[in-house]
Amino acid sequence: MNSQNKKNFNRRDFLKVGGMSTAAITLGATGLLSVGSAQQVLAKSGNGGNSKAMFNGYGPLVKDPNGIMDLPKGFQYRIISNEGDKLSSGGSIPANFDGMASFSGKHHSTILVRNHELGANSVHPVEGKNPYRKDVCGGTTALVVGANNEVLDEYVTSSGTIRNCAGGGTPWGTWLTCEETLEVGHGYVFEVDPHNPENKLSKTPIKEMGAFSHEACDVDPSTGIVYLTEDQWGQSFFYRYIPNDPQPKPGALQKGGKLQAAAIEEKPHADIDGFNPGQTFGLVWKDVDPEKANLDADAKGCLKFFRLEGSYFKGGAFWFSDTGAGEKGLGQIYRYIPATNTLELFYEGRSASKMQSPDNICITPWGDLWFVEDGSGHDRIVGITPDGEVYVFGENVFNSSELAGPCFSADGNTFFVNVQSPGMTFAIWGPFARRNSGRQRHMAHASPPQQLAPQVSDKLMAFAEREGISQLEAAALHRHGMPIL
Repeated sequence: MNSQNKKNFNRRDFLKVGGMSTAAITLGATGLLSVGSAQQVLAKSGNGGNSKAMFNGYGPLVKDPNGIMDLPKGFQYRIISNEGDKLSSGGSIPANFDGMASFSGKHHSTILVRNHELGANSVHPVEGKNPYRKDVCGGTTALVVGANNEVLDEYVTSSGTIRNCAGGGTPWGTWLTCEETLEVGHGYVFEVDPHNPENKLSKTPIKEMGAFSHEACDVDPSTGIVYLTEDQWGQSFFYRYIPNDPQPKPGALQKGGKLQAAAIEEKPHADIDGFNPGQTFGLVWKDVDPEKANLDADAKGCLKFFRLEGSYFKGGAFWFSDTGAGEKGLGQIYRYIPATNTLELFYEGRSASKMQSPDNICITPWGDLWFVEDGSGHDRIVGITPDGEVYVFGENVFNSSELAGPCFSADGNTFFVNVQSPGMTFAIWGPFARRNSGRQRHMAHASPPQQLAPQVSDKLMAFAEREGISQLEAAALHRHGMPIL
Protein backbone atom coordinates (compact mmCIF):
# COMPACT_ATOMS: atom_id res chain seq x y z
CA MET A 1 0.00 0.00 0.00
CA ASN A 2 1.63 3.30 -1.06
CA SER A 3 1.71 6.36 1.15
CA GLN A 4 -1.15 8.07 -0.68
CA ASN A 5 -3.37 5.02 -0.31
CA LYS A 6 -2.40 4.76 3.33
CA LYS A 7 -3.30 8.39 3.86
CA ASN A 8 -6.76 7.88 2.42
CA PHE A 9 -7.44 4.51 4.04
CA ASN A 10 -10.15 4.59 6.68
CA ARG A 11 -12.84 2.38 8.19
CA ARG A 12 -15.35 3.26 5.50
CA ASP A 13 -12.87 2.15 2.81
CA PHE A 14 -12.22 -0.98 4.81
CA LEU A 15 -15.91 -1.89 4.85
CA LYS A 16 -16.10 -1.47 1.09
CA VAL A 17 -13.33 -3.98 0.41
CA GLY A 18 -14.64 -7.23 -1.07
CA GLY A 19 -18.24 -6.19 -0.52
CA MET A 20 -17.84 -6.37 3.24
CA SER A 21 -20.48 -4.89 5.50
CA THR A 22 -20.92 -4.11 9.15
CA ALA A 23 -22.32 -7.63 9.51
CA ALA A 24 -18.81 -8.98 9.16
CA ILE A 25 -17.65 -6.82 12.03
CA THR A 26 -20.64 -7.90 14.08
CA LEU A 27 -19.63 -11.52 13.69
CA GLY A 28 -16.29 -10.70 15.18
CA ALA A 29 -17.84 -8.79 18.06
CA THR A 30 -19.95 -11.77 19.03
CA GLY A 31 -16.98 -14.02 19.51
CA LEU A 32 -16.93 -15.97 16.24
CA LEU A 33 -13.73 -14.25 15.17
CA SER A 34 -12.27 -13.04 18.45
CA VAL A 35 -8.51 -12.55 18.36
CA GLY A 36 -5.82 -12.33 20.98
CA SER A 37 -6.07 -12.25 24.72
CA ALA A 38 -8.13 -9.82 26.75
CA GLN A 39 -5.00 -7.77 27.35
CA GLN A 40 -4.29 -7.47 23.62
CA VAL A 41 -7.85 -6.46 22.83
CA LEU A 42 -7.90 -3.83 25.55
CA ALA A 43 -4.44 -2.55 24.70
CA LYS A 44 -5.70 -1.63 21.24
CA SER A 45 -9.13 -0.42 22.33
CA GLY A 46 -8.17 3.15 23.06
CA ASN A 47 -9.95 3.14 26.39
CA GLY A 48 -6.93 4.37 28.26
CA GLY A 49 -7.34 4.53 32.00
CA ASN A 50 -5.35 2.78 34.65
CA SER A 51 -4.19 -0.63 33.40
CA LYS A 52 -3.97 -1.87 36.95
CA ALA A 53 -7.59 -0.92 37.46
CA MET A 54 -8.55 -2.63 34.22
CA PHE A 55 -6.85 -5.92 34.96
CA ASN A 56 -5.96 -6.28 38.62
CA GLY A 57 -8.55 -4.31 40.51
CA TYR A 58 -8.07 -1.08 42.37
CA GLY A 59 -5.38 -1.98 44.84
CA PRO A 60 -5.53 -2.90 48.53
CA LEU A 61 -8.49 -1.92 50.68
CA VAL A 62 -8.15 1.05 53.00
CA LYS A 63 -9.44 0.71 56.55
CA ASP A 64 -12.71 2.61 56.99
CA PRO A 65 -12.39 4.94 60.02
CA ASN A 66 -16.12 4.43 60.59
CA GLY A 67 -15.69 0.64 60.68
CA ILE A 68 -18.41 -0.05 58.09
CA MET A 69 -17.12 -0.58 54.53
CA ASP A 70 -13.47 -0.89 53.51
CA LEU A 71 -12.78 0.29 49.93
CA PRO A 72 -9.69 0.96 47.80
CA LYS A 73 -7.93 4.31 47.93
CA GLY A 74 -9.82 7.08 46.14
CA PHE A 75 -13.29 5.62 46.66
CA GLN A 76 -16.01 7.01 48.93
CA TYR A 77 -19.39 5.80 50.11
CA ARG A 78 -22.58 7.24 51.49
CA ILE A 79 -25.30 5.26 53.24
CA ILE A 80 -28.39 6.52 51.44
CA SER A 81 -31.05 4.34 53.07
CA ASN A 82 -31.38 2.75 56.52
CA GLU A 83 -33.86 0.16 57.74
CA GLY A 84 -36.39 1.75 60.10
CA ASP A 85 -36.01 5.31 58.81
CA LYS A 86 -39.00 7.02 57.24
CA LEU A 87 -40.20 6.52 53.69
CA SER A 88 -41.19 9.61 51.72
CA SER A 89 -44.68 8.15 51.45
CA GLY A 90 -44.92 7.52 55.19
CA GLY A 91 -44.19 4.43 57.25
CA SER A 92 -40.84 2.82 57.92
CA ILE A 93 -38.21 1.60 55.49
CA PRO A 94 -38.65 -2.22 55.55
CA ALA A 95 -35.99 -4.69 56.71
CA ASN A 96 -33.85 -7.34 54.98
CA PHE A 97 -32.53 -5.49 51.93
CA ASP A 98 -31.74 -7.92 49.10
CA GLY A 99 -31.67 -7.95 45.27
CA MET A 100 -31.77 -4.63 43.45
CA ALA A 101 -31.57 -3.04 40.00
CA SER A 102 -31.04 0.49 38.71
CA PHE A 103 -32.83 2.46 36.00
CA SER A 104 -32.38 5.92 34.51
CA GLY A 105 -34.65 8.58 35.97
CA LYS A 106 -35.44 12.20 35.21
CA HIS A 107 -32.84 14.96 35.54
CA HIS A 108 -29.88 12.54 35.63
CA SER A 109 -31.32 10.64 38.58
CA THR A 110 -31.14 6.90 39.21
CA ILE A 111 -34.15 4.82 40.24
CA LEU A 112 -33.31 1.81 42.40
CA VAL A 113 -35.87 -0.95 42.91
CA ARG A 114 -35.01 -3.05 45.96
CA ASN A 115 -36.27 -6.38 47.34
CA HIS A 116 -37.07 -7.06 51.00
CA GLU A 117 -36.59 -10.73 51.90
CA LEU A 118 -39.29 -11.00 54.55
CA GLY A 119 -41.78 -13.71 55.53
CA ALA A 120 -44.78 -13.61 57.84
CA ASN A 121 -43.35 -11.42 60.62
CA SER A 122 -41.05 -8.42 60.82
CA VAL A 123 -40.52 -5.37 63.01
CA HIS A 124 -40.21 -3.40 59.77
CA PRO A 125 -42.53 -5.04 57.19
CA VAL A 126 -43.33 -3.78 53.71
CA GLU A 127 -46.60 -1.94 54.31
CA GLY A 128 -48.27 -1.40 50.98
CA LYS A 129 -51.69 -0.15 49.97
CA ASN A 130 -52.38 -2.84 47.38
CA PRO A 131 -50.80 -6.12 48.57
CA TYR A 132 -50.85 -9.51 46.87
CA ARG A 133 -51.59 -11.07 50.27
CA LYS A 134 -52.33 -9.12 53.45
CA ASP A 135 -50.83 -11.56 55.96
CA VAL A 136 -47.17 -11.49 54.81
CA CYS A 137 -44.42 -8.88 55.02
CA GLY A 138 -42.29 -9.05 51.87
CA GLY A 139 -42.24 -6.79 48.85
CA THR A 140 -40.21 -4.07 47.13
CA THR A 141 -39.37 -0.41 47.54
CA ALA A 142 -37.89 2.20 45.21
CA LEU A 143 -35.36 4.97 45.76
CA VAL A 144 -34.93 7.96 43.46
CA VAL A 145 -31.29 9.02 43.81
CA GLY A 146 -30.11 12.40 42.56
CA ALA A 147 -26.92 13.22 40.69
CA ASN A 148 -25.14 13.96 44.00
CA ASN A 149 -26.22 10.63 45.51
CA GLU A 150 -28.91 12.14 47.68
CA VAL A 151 -32.28 10.37 47.99
CA LEU A 152 -35.06 12.45 46.44
CA ASP A 153 -37.88 9.97 47.04
CA GLU A 154 -38.36 6.53 48.64
CA TYR A 155 -41.59 4.55 48.49
CA VAL A 156 -43.24 1.11 48.41
CA THR A 157 -43.62 -0.41 44.92
CA SER A 158 -45.17 -3.83 45.79
CA SER A 159 -46.20 -5.75 48.90
CA GLY A 160 -47.80 -8.92 50.23
CA THR A 161 -45.20 -11.36 48.93
CA ILE A 162 -42.77 -13.74 50.66
CA ARG A 163 -38.96 -13.78 50.68
CA ASN A 164 -38.34 -11.42 47.77
CA CYS A 165 -34.76 -12.54 47.36
CA ALA A 166 -33.40 -11.53 43.96
CA GLY A 167 -34.88 -10.94 40.51
CA GLY A 168 -33.83 -8.95 37.48
CA GLY A 169 -34.32 -5.66 35.70
CA THR A 170 -36.06 -5.70 32.31
CA PRO A 171 -34.90 -3.78 29.22
CA TRP A 172 -38.19 -1.83 29.38
CA GLY A 173 -37.56 -0.45 32.86
CA THR A 174 -39.41 -2.77 35.25
CA TRP A 175 -38.18 -5.11 37.97
CA LEU A 176 -39.00 -8.82 38.13
CA THR A 177 -39.10 -9.67 41.82
CA CYS A 178 -38.83 -13.35 42.74
CA GLU A 179 -40.25 -15.20 45.73
CA GLU A 180 -37.85 -17.72 47.24
CA THR A 181 -40.39 -19.99 48.89
CA LEU A 182 -42.35 -23.21 48.41
CA GLU A 183 -45.34 -22.00 50.43
CA VAL A 184 -48.67 -22.68 48.73
CA GLY A 185 -49.92 -19.66 46.83
CA HIS A 186 -46.43 -18.20 46.60
CA GLY A 187 -43.13 -18.97 44.87
CA TYR A 188 -43.88 -16.74 41.87
CA VAL A 189 -42.38 -13.88 39.87
CA PHE A 190 -44.07 -10.46 39.88
CA GLU A 191 -43.40 -7.46 37.61
CA VAL A 192 -42.92 -4.15 39.42
CA ASP A 193 -43.03 -0.77 37.67
CA PRO A 194 -41.30 1.97 39.73
CA HIS A 195 -43.16 4.61 37.71
CA ASN A 196 -46.52 3.02 38.55
CA PRO A 197 -46.05 1.57 42.06
CA GLU A 198 -48.46 -0.88 43.62
CA ASN A 199 -50.48 -1.21 40.44
CA LYS A 200 -52.44 -4.32 39.47
CA LEU A 201 -49.41 -5.76 37.69
CA SER A 202 -47.33 -5.69 40.87
CA LYS A 203 -49.78 -8.01 42.66
CA THR A 204 -50.42 -10.43 39.79
CA PRO A 205 -48.11 -13.47 39.75
CA ILE A 206 -46.68 -14.58 36.41
CA LYS A 207 -47.75 -18.16 37.02
CA GLU A 208 -46.39 -19.55 33.74
CA MET A 209 -42.89 -18.66 35.01
CA GLY A 210 -43.31 -21.37 37.59
CA ALA A 211 -44.08 -21.90 41.26
CA PHE A 212 -40.75 -22.85 42.82
CA SER A 213 -38.07 -21.44 45.09
CA HIS A 214 -37.10 -18.63 42.74
CA GLU A 215 -33.83 -16.78 43.17
CA ALA A 216 -32.96 -14.52 40.23
CA CYS A 217 -33.80 -13.91 36.59
CA ASP A 218 -32.89 -11.69 33.66
CA VAL A 219 -34.08 -11.01 30.13
CA ASP A 220 -32.24 -11.55 26.85
CA PRO A 221 -33.05 -8.23 25.12
CA SER A 222 -32.62 -9.70 21.64
CA THR A 223 -35.24 -12.44 22.09
CA GLY A 224 -37.32 -11.53 25.13
CA ILE A 225 -36.55 -14.92 26.70
CA VAL A 226 -36.28 -14.81 30.49
CA TYR A 227 -33.64 -17.00 32.17
CA LEU A 228 -34.22 -18.01 35.80
CA THR A 229 -32.31 -19.59 38.67
CA GLU A 230 -33.66 -21.71 41.53
CA ASP A 231 -32.44 -21.75 45.11
CA GLN A 232 -33.37 -25.18 46.43
CA TRP A 233 -30.71 -26.93 48.47
CA GLY A 234 -29.13 -29.84 46.61
CA GLN A 235 -31.61 -29.82 43.73
CA SER A 236 -31.68 -26.53 41.86
CA PHE A 237 -32.41 -26.22 38.15
CA PHE A 238 -31.70 -23.64 35.46
CA TYR A 239 -34.84 -22.50 33.63
CA ARG A 240 -35.93 -20.34 30.75
CA TYR A 241 -39.33 -18.79 30.01
CA ILE A 242 -40.27 -18.24 26.38
CA PRO A 243 -43.07 -15.65 26.39
CA ASN A 244 -45.94 -15.79 23.92
CA ASP A 245 -45.60 -12.04 23.54
CA PRO A 246 -41.93 -10.96 23.36
CA GLN A 247 -42.76 -7.25 23.10
CA PRO A 248 -40.55 -5.18 25.43
CA LYS A 249 -43.28 -3.59 27.52
CA PRO A 250 -44.86 -3.98 30.96
CA GLY A 251 -47.41 -6.79 31.15
CA ALA A 252 -46.27 -8.70 28.05
CA LEU A 253 -44.85 -11.52 30.20
CA GLN A 254 -48.31 -12.00 31.69
CA LYS A 255 -49.68 -13.22 28.36
CA GLY A 256 -48.43 -16.76 28.89
CA GLY A 257 -45.44 -18.70 27.72
CA LYS A 258 -43.46 -21.91 27.97
CA LEU A 259 -41.27 -22.86 30.95
CA GLN A 260 -38.30 -25.12 30.23
CA ALA A 261 -35.39 -26.55 32.23
CA ALA A 262 -31.87 -27.16 30.97
CA ALA A 263 -30.49 -30.67 30.46
CA ILE A 264 -27.50 -32.41 28.86
CA GLU A 265 -28.98 -34.88 26.42
CA GLU A 266 -26.16 -37.42 26.60
CA LYS A 267 -26.02 -37.20 30.41
CA PRO A 268 -29.52 -37.37 31.90
CA HIS A 269 -29.71 -36.51 35.61
CA ALA A 270 -26.21 -35.02 35.39
CA ASP A 271 -24.89 -33.30 38.50
CA ILE A 272 -23.07 -30.10 37.56
CA ASP A 273 -20.74 -30.39 40.54
CA GLY A 274 -18.70 -32.96 38.64
CA PHE A 275 -17.59 -30.52 35.94
CA ASN A 276 -14.34 -28.60 35.81
CA PRO A 277 -13.60 -24.88 35.29
CA GLY A 278 -13.38 -24.00 31.60
CA GLN A 279 -15.47 -27.00 30.57
CA THR A 280 -18.32 -26.27 28.17
CA PHE A 281 -21.22 -28.40 27.06
CA GLY A 282 -24.30 -28.06 24.88
CA LEU A 283 -27.74 -27.91 26.42
CA VAL A 284 -31.19 -29.13 25.48
CA TRP A 285 -34.32 -27.61 26.95
CA LYS A 286 -37.21 -29.67 28.26
CA ASP A 287 -40.75 -28.42 28.83
CA VAL A 288 -41.78 -28.56 32.49
CA ASP A 289 -45.05 -28.08 34.30
CA PRO A 290 -44.86 -24.58 35.87
CA GLU A 291 -46.90 -25.62 38.91
CA LYS A 292 -44.48 -28.44 39.79
CA ALA A 293 -41.39 -27.25 37.97
CA ASN A 294 -38.75 -28.72 40.29
CA LEU A 295 -40.32 -32.18 40.44
CA ASP A 296 -40.92 -32.26 36.71
CA ALA A 297 -37.38 -31.12 35.90
CA ASP A 298 -36.01 -33.86 38.13
CA ALA A 299 -38.27 -36.50 36.59
CA LYS A 300 -37.13 -35.49 33.10
CA GLY A 301 -33.44 -35.82 33.95
CA CYS A 302 -32.55 -32.15 33.84
CA LEU A 303 -29.21 -30.75 34.93
CA LYS A 304 -28.89 -30.43 38.72
CA PHE A 305 -27.03 -27.64 40.47
CA PHE A 306 -26.32 -27.34 44.18
CA ARG A 307 -27.97 -24.00 45.06
CA LEU A 308 -28.31 -21.30 42.44
CA GLU A 309 -28.23 -17.64 43.35
CA GLY A 310 -27.75 -14.36 41.45
CA SER A 311 -27.86 -13.79 37.71
CA TYR A 312 -27.15 -11.12 35.09
CA PHE A 313 -27.54 -10.86 31.32
CA LYS A 314 -25.05 -8.71 29.43
CA GLY A 315 -23.31 -8.69 26.07
CA GLY A 316 -25.07 -11.81 24.81
CA ALA A 317 -24.44 -14.03 27.84
CA PHE A 318 -26.41 -15.03 30.92
CA TRP A 319 -24.28 -15.30 34.05
CA PHE A 320 -25.30 -17.04 37.26
CA SER A 321 -23.76 -18.26 40.49
CA ASP A 322 -23.97 -21.49 42.47
CA THR A 323 -23.21 -20.47 46.03
CA GLY A 324 -22.09 -23.75 47.62
CA ALA A 325 -20.87 -25.81 44.68
CA GLY A 326 -17.38 -26.85 43.71
CA GLU A 327 -14.73 -29.19 45.01
CA LYS A 328 -14.28 -27.09 48.15
CA GLY A 329 -17.85 -25.86 48.43
CA LEU A 330 -16.80 -22.23 47.93
CA GLY A 331 -19.00 -21.52 44.92
CA GLN A 332 -19.00 -21.35 41.14
CA ILE A 333 -19.84 -18.87 38.38
CA TYR A 334 -21.45 -20.06 35.12
CA ARG A 335 -21.77 -18.45 31.69
CA TYR A 336 -24.54 -19.48 29.30
CA ILE A 337 -24.40 -18.25 25.69
CA PRO A 338 -27.83 -18.49 24.00
CA ALA A 339 -26.41 -17.96 20.49
CA THR A 340 -24.51 -21.26 20.73
CA ASN A 341 -26.70 -22.86 23.42
CA THR A 342 -23.58 -23.67 25.44
CA LEU A 343 -22.93 -23.53 29.17
CA GLU A 344 -19.49 -23.02 30.67
CA LEU A 345 -18.22 -23.33 34.21
CA PHE A 346 -16.37 -20.02 34.09
CA TYR A 347 -14.86 -19.88 37.58
CA GLU A 348 -14.73 -22.09 40.66
CA GLY A 349 -13.66 -21.01 44.11
CA ARG A 350 -10.59 -22.92 45.23
CA SER A 351 -9.50 -20.50 47.97
CA ALA A 352 -11.69 -18.57 50.43
CA SER A 353 -9.44 -15.56 49.85
CA LYS A 354 -10.81 -15.32 46.30
CA MET A 355 -14.38 -16.63 46.57
CA GLN A 356 -16.70 -17.67 49.34
CA SER A 357 -20.41 -18.19 48.71
CA PRO A 358 -21.08 -15.91 45.71
CA ASP A 359 -24.61 -14.52 45.68
CA ASN A 360 -25.89 -11.58 43.60
CA ILE A 361 -23.77 -10.64 40.57
CA CYS A 362 -23.47 -7.92 37.93
CA ILE A 363 -21.31 -7.01 34.94
CA THR A 364 -19.49 -3.71 35.42
CA PRO A 365 -19.57 -0.93 32.80
CA TRP A 366 -15.97 -1.79 31.86
CA GLY A 367 -16.71 -5.50 31.50
CA ASP A 368 -15.61 -7.34 34.65
CA LEU A 369 -17.97 -9.57 36.60
CA TRP A 370 -18.62 -8.52 40.19
CA PHE A 371 -20.20 -10.73 42.83
CA VAL A 372 -21.10 -10.14 46.46
CA GLU A 373 -20.70 -12.82 49.10
CA ASP A 374 -23.07 -14.48 51.54
CA GLY A 375 -20.60 -16.53 53.52
CA SER A 376 -19.12 -16.70 56.99
CA GLY A 377 -17.23 -13.78 58.47
CA HIS A 378 -17.01 -10.41 56.71
CA ASP A 379 -18.51 -10.58 53.24
CA ARG A 380 -16.93 -8.81 50.27
CA ILE A 381 -17.45 -7.30 46.84
CA VAL A 382 -15.21 -9.29 44.46
CA GLY A 383 -14.36 -8.80 40.78
CA ILE A 384 -13.34 -11.29 38.10
CA THR A 385 -11.67 -10.13 34.87
CA PRO A 386 -12.27 -11.75 31.45
CA ASP A 387 -9.06 -13.73 32.02
CA GLY A 388 -10.28 -15.10 35.35
CA GLU A 389 -8.14 -12.86 37.57
CA VAL A 390 -9.81 -12.09 40.91
CA TYR A 391 -9.61 -8.92 42.99
CA VAL A 392 -11.44 -7.57 46.06
CA PHE A 393 -13.17 -4.19 45.75
CA GLY A 394 -14.90 -3.86 49.12
CA GLU A 395 -15.55 -5.57 52.45
CA ASN A 396 -18.35 -5.26 55.01
CA VAL A 397 -16.36 -4.84 58.21
CA PHE A 398 -19.41 -3.67 60.20
CA ASN A 399 -20.91 -7.13 60.78
CA SER A 400 -21.27 -10.61 59.27
CA SER A 401 -24.44 -9.83 57.29
CA GLU A 402 -24.51 -10.71 53.62
CA LEU A 403 -24.10 -8.16 50.85
CA ALA A 404 -26.75 -7.96 48.13
CA GLY A 405 -28.11 -6.05 45.16
CA PRO A 406 -24.94 -4.89 43.33
CA CYS A 407 -25.68 -2.55 40.42
CA PHE A 408 -24.30 0.54 38.68
CA SER A 409 -25.99 3.79 37.73
CA ALA A 410 -26.68 4.21 34.01
CA ASP A 411 -23.69 6.54 33.60
CA GLY A 412 -21.41 4.02 35.33
CA ASN A 413 -20.18 6.56 37.89
CA THR A 414 -21.89 5.16 40.98
CA PHE A 415 -22.07 1.64 42.37
CA PHE A 416 -24.94 0.66 44.65
CA VAL A 417 -24.98 -2.27 47.06
CA ASN A 418 -26.91 -3.40 50.17
CA VAL A 419 -26.01 -4.82 53.53
CA GLN A 420 -28.96 -7.05 54.34
CA SER A 421 -29.27 -6.63 58.11
CA PRO A 422 -29.60 -4.11 59.52
CA GLY A 423 -30.63 -2.92 56.09
CA MET A 424 -28.31 -0.32 54.55
CA THR A 425 -28.03 0.81 50.93
CA PHE A 426 -24.67 2.27 49.88
CA ALA A 427 -23.77 4.60 47.04
CA ILE A 428 -20.07 4.22 46.17
CA TRP A 429 -18.12 6.44 43.78
CA GLY A 430 -14.52 7.09 42.79
CA PRO A 431 -12.06 6.43 39.93
CA PHE A 432 -13.96 3.60 38.24
CA ALA A 433 -12.62 2.43 34.88
CA ARG A 434 -14.34 3.90 31.86
CA ARG A 435 -17.15 2.14 30.03
CA ASN A 436 -15.85 -0.52 27.65
CA SER A 437 -18.48 -2.32 25.59
CA GLY A 438 -15.79 -4.29 23.73
CA ARG A 439 -14.52 -5.73 27.00
CA GLN A 440 -18.09 -6.56 28.01
CA ARG A 441 -18.48 -8.52 24.78
CA HIS A 442 -15.15 -10.22 25.37
CA MET A 443 -16.31 -11.19 28.84
CA ALA A 444 -19.57 -12.53 27.47
CA HIS A 445 -18.23 -14.88 24.82
CA ALA A 446 -16.07 -17.93 25.07
CA SER A 447 -13.04 -18.20 22.83
CA PRO A 448 -13.84 -19.77 19.45
CA PRO A 449 -12.47 -23.14 18.42
CA GLN A 450 -8.85 -22.70 17.36
CA GLN A 451 -9.58 -23.68 13.78
CA LEU A 452 -12.09 -20.82 13.47
CA ALA A 453 -9.90 -18.08 14.94
CA PRO A 454 -7.91 -15.94 12.47
CA GLN A 455 -4.14 -16.12 12.58
CA VAL A 456 -2.74 -12.77 13.65
CA SER A 457 0.93 -12.35 12.79
CA ASP A 458 3.24 -9.67 14.15
CA LYS A 459 3.07 -8.02 10.74
CA LEU A 460 -0.73 -7.96 10.85
CA MET A 461 -0.74 -6.52 14.38
CA ALA A 462 1.71 -3.82 13.29
CA PHE A 463 -0.52 -2.98 10.31
CA ALA A 464 -3.56 -2.63 12.59
CA GLU A 465 -1.64 -0.34 14.91
CA ARG A 466 -0.34 1.80 12.04
CA GLU A 467 -3.74 2.20 10.40
CA GLY A 468 -5.60 2.81 13.66
CA ILE A 469 -7.89 -0.20 13.28
CA SER A 470 -8.49 -3.21 15.48
CA GLN A 471 -6.67 -6.52 15.03
CA LEU A 472 -10.04 -8.07 14.19
CA GLU A 473 -10.61 -5.58 11.37
CA ALA A 474 -7.10 -6.15 10.05
CA ALA A 475 -7.58 -9.93 10.14
CA ALA A 476 -10.90 -9.65 8.30
CA LEU A 477 -9.33 -7.29 5.75
CA HIS A 478 -6.52 -9.73 5.09
CA ARG A 479 -8.99 -12.59 4.86
CA HIS A 480 -10.83 -10.74 2.10
CA GLY A 481 -7.72 -10.40 -0.02
CA MET A 482 -6.39 -6.94 0.80
CA PRO A 483 -2.58 -6.99 0.65
CA ILE A 484 -1.04 -6.06 3.99
CA LEU A 485 2.19 -4.14 3.58
